[in-house]
Amino acid sequence: MKLVMLAYLEGDEKCVERLLADLDVGTFSRLGIEGHGPAGSDGWYGSGAPFRSGMILVFTEAEKAEAILSGVQACSGVQDPKHPIRAFQLGVEDVAACGCQRPAPTTER
Repeated sequence: MKLVMLAYLEGDEKCVERLLADLDVGTFSRLGIEGHGPAGSDGWYGSGAPFRSGMILVFTEAEKAEAILSGVQACSGVQDPKHPIRAFQLGVEDVAACGCQRPAPTTER
């Protein structure tokens, strides 16, 4: 299992929603975030004025995670080319939920 995190400016939210719909990703979590960059420069961290941003978290299988990353890479026409839509893929080692049995460990390729 993989976790894909998408970070984007608020103005690109419709583009991200369309991408996920096109890839048949119907289950995700969305957060409003405040991105920061150093004063006078671009970036997500630092002491400059905040950027109104969003983040989406998707837990999915490896093949779907790769499709999301490829889809993000193909995106164009973002609100600010200095702040592109970004996608990060992380491996999920194990999962547990209250009231459920833990699934048997799987081998990732």
